[in-house]
Amino acid sequence: MKRTSLFSLVGLGALIAVPVVVLAQGMNMPGMAPAAPETPATTAYLAAHDAMMAAMHVELTGDPDRDFVLMMIPHHQGAVDMARVVLEFGTDPTIRAMAEAIIAAQEAEIAEFEAWLAAH
Repeated sequence: MKRTSLFSLVGLGALIAVPVVVLAQGMNMPGMAPAAPETPATTAYLAAHDAMMAAMHVELTGDPDRDFVLMMIPHHQGAVDMARVVLEFGTDPTIRAMAEAIIAAQEAEIAEFEAWLAAH
């Protein structure tokens, strides 16, 4: 029994120590975003992401089709908002063109989703 208890304590210690060491070394842990420099673009990206995540927390209906649409609308809107950040701050012509295409495609799909919701 003492071996089991000692083993449990060692295991618990490792579970606590590893994240502390990783954070102390400034390393990225799975599921955690690395710290980004504070720039207007970073602030805009984080705001778009946070708004998307908040809007995706919808009250699910139990209808898989309707729930998909309810969650995809804010997901697509998040893509539009992030693409607009690129258009405001980005300089690479290829990425800017991709952002413009994303805006057009995602806005069209949002309209399709909204039309489907209105019909159902």
